Amino acid sequence: MEERYPFQTIEPKWQQRWDEERIFHVQEQADRPKFYLLEMLPYPSGRIHMGHVRNYSIGDVLARFLRMRGYNVLHPMGWDAFGLPAENAAIEHRIHPAEWTYANIAEMKAQLKRMGFSYDWTREIASCDPDYYRWNQWMFLQMWERGLAYRKKSLVNWCNSCLTVLANEQVEDGVCWRCGTPVTQKELEQWFLRITAYADELLEGCDRIAAGWPERVLTMQRHWIGRSSGVEVDFPVIDGDEPIRIFTTRQDTLYGATFVVLAPEHPLVRPLVAGQPSEAEVLAFVEQTGRLDRLTRTAATAEKLGVFTGRYARNPLTQEAIPIWVANFVLMDYGTGAIMAVPAHDQRDFEFAHKYGLPLRVVIQPPGQTLEADTLAEAYIDEGTMVNSGPFTGLASAEGREKVADYLEKQNLGKKTINFRIKDWGISRQRYWGTPIPMIHCARCGIVPVPYEDLPVVLPLDLQFEYGARSPLAEAPSFYEVSCPRCGGPARRETDTMDTFVDSSWYFERYTSPQVYQAPFDVHAVDYWLPVDLYIGGIEHAVLHLLYARFWTKVLRDLGLVKYDEPFNRLLTQGMVCKETLWCEQHEWLFPEQVRDGRCLECGRAVTVGRLEKMSKSKRNVVDPDAMIHKYGADTTRLFILFAAPPERDLDWSDQGVEGCYRFLNRVWRIVRRIVLRTANVPPDVAQLAAASGAALALRRKTHQTIRKVTEDIQDRFHFNTAVAAIMELINTLYQCAMEDEPDAPTLHALHEAAEATVLLLSPFTPHIAEELWQRLGHDQSILREPWPTYDPALIQEEEITVVVQVNGRVRSRLTVPASIGEAELQQMAIAHERIQEWLAGKTIRRVVVVPQKLINIVVG
Repeated sequence: MEERYPFQTIEPKWQQRWDEERIFHVQEQADRPKFYLLEMLPYPSGRIHMGHVRNYSIGDVLARFLRMRGYNVLHPMGWDAFGLPAENAAIEHRIHPAEWTYANIAEMKAQLKRMGFSYDWTREIASCDPDYYRWNQWMFLQMWERGLAYRKKSLVNWCNSCLTVLANEQVEDGVCWRCGTPVTQKELEQWFLRITAYADELLEGCDRIAAGWPERVLTMQRHWIGRSSGVEVDFPVIDGDEPIRIFTTRQDTLYGATFVVLAPEHPLVRPLVAGQPSEAEVLAFVEQTGRLDRLTRTAATAEKLGVFTGRYARNPLTQEAIPIWVANFVLMDYGTGAIMAVPAHDQRDFEFAHKYGLPLRVVIQPPGQTLEADTLAEAYIDEGTMVNSGPFTGLASAEGREKVADYLEKQNLGKKTINFRIKDWGISRQRYWGTPIPMIHCARCGIVPVPYEDLPVVLPLDLQFEYGARSPLAEAPSFYEVSCPRCGGPARRETDTMDTFVDSSWYFERYTSPQVYQAPFDVHAVDYWLPVDLYIGGIEHAVLHLLYARFWTKVLRDLGLVKYDEPFNRLLTQGMVCKETLWCEQHEWLFPEQVRDGRCLECGRAVTVGRLEKMSKSKRNVVDPDAMIHKYGADTTRLFILFAAPPERDLDWSDQGVEGCYRFLNRVWRIVRRIVLRTANVPPDVAQLAAASGAALALRRKTHQTIRKVTEDIQDRFHFNTAVAAIMELINTLYQCAMEDEPDAPTLHALHEAAEATVLLLSPFTPHIAEELWQRLGHDQSILREPWPTYDPALIQEEEITVVVQVNGRVRSRLTVPASIGEAELQQMAIAHERIQEWLAGKTIRRVVVVPQKLINIVVG
């Protein structure tokens, strides 16, 4: 056995053997408990990064551990392969997106295999495969038939760089989530999925999955769904035909409404100002505001801007004529696109009213105070007592809301209703590299679905791409010129493609039966494997992917294809991988290899070491996994990633930490090698183990304590860092015992037991070295076919413990007693102890307090 740890030969050896033995291949087995373990599938960008390594290392530890615990583990991998980066790369490098994508898949798959991840590659999928995306189209048609898919003209978020529509969730701080370009508003005909039909259920479902999901994620989802109970109220337009309908949750303040505000996109704006002196000013304001995204307009720090229409509405309760304004802070896609402004009791309205000299009226008084409109420094937005509110004056706010709502309904002035912040999911994308939407536009028949038997509508692979041009689908008659399936006349195929989040909304079902071609999946396989028992991914998907996947699951359930309501029983969101940044005054951000001895290798200037930040190519603070594998091996890379921080926290990269993990594995190798050489001819003997004493017994006790600790840390808490730390402690004890010159037979058996346990415990974290050492310890089959080690409850207890004895809280003695002693026996021993008897003489024992295995306090009086 080699003296040094030969990771360069060990790792490819075992990866090849795993492949040859198909050791990670699984099928449904009714007689075994199943566990579906899934990490979010990656986009094939070309190279894996340390974020991938962390995500997949976490999953791999659990997959290997659960297999050894007897579970039938499904652990698949695939590719979220559609999207703009592939299309942009095709334009930049003059290659087809398909060629770029599949080349990246091949490279990333090889990298994942080099990391030793235990994936069942027979289940691999790619969302750009027609055999996959045909079922996106099939499900879309099913939704169309049920009114869940529809087309309408709508104001949308538009990225002028990507030349496509973005969902609200894809706009981050006013810019495109992909490229960072400021987002504008544009009116287009778009395809939508009616996620709002499931808004209530999605919200209620957050409570049902709360035990298994991080509260932070559920809070974000609840906020995005945004359920509000209130009333819709009509404000008649003076000298107008159509009233302005507003939605409010504070109908108790309706008497304080002193003006009405419309969103610039509201359909009533143009009719209201037509022929008015204000028309040009209002329309110019509408156009200017339309260039801003919704987040910029509604930010708390944004200036509230507006323009008076010149028209008036009537407050339905006061009958007062109040002005109608258009303002940038009101959005068409929330509520009704119109609000009643109550500046005394809404801070946003308060600021707007002060800016434009609009009146305030106090209609809620706080407890013990009297507010005056002309002295208000800010809006009073809390509960209180209604004043200046006609017959409702004197009511508490909560009661007033109910009474006002009832009155509005009785007088046909409004109705109780529930609104949601979430809007229907706009899935149209004006790009090529995505799932074609299977619809046809016919001048005679209107919109006609592609017949099921004609699916999939396949992306043509012979189109040319130009930067800044429209999607080539819209320029390709060979694609869009078709016959109407209904009348046979000339028609035009839809050239929009689906949002790529459609692809990732159901892929976890496809993993159960990817070779099924007559259906999206085998329902029997789905019944066995789903829901996913543990889903691992980044917090950045808290709203986007996770909410869409929950919606899609409920649609599949209503189609009769699945039997569950929620796709993921438990969710683990791992933290980011962070590293310090390096900055040169001339060359800006630097890669670590561009720095030596604190100076830039390009210009010689001193380099500034910045703070720890998320690894990113833009800041060049990345570590290449392949470089780590080449220098230290996959096992060292995995071990550091798992040891450096708990999964849910950010991980700070440390080159010294990586070196430390590498030294640890070398130490494990040397110690096990020494034990192998000493115990090669020592047959297993239970009697010899039972005879262990002294250091050998201490080693056995530490071995079994470590088995318990590692098992609980992995299984119950996902605390891989503390599990690894426990194994390191065991290695220290093992080393001390292994260095004895002439160990007796019980010690040799204890050493062999400890070595085997160490290797078994390490195997989920560092599988390659564990496989090799297991073989060197005399085993023929893969360590993955071995059961997880169990501990002896009797051995994990210390033989004797020291218990402090107190009298009235003061330490009077100490007892050395068996660790297994019972509470009653301990009391008797303490009271009978001669030193304690001195303190009890002439006193009455009132009570005895026992802290197990620590102390006993005798209270006397």
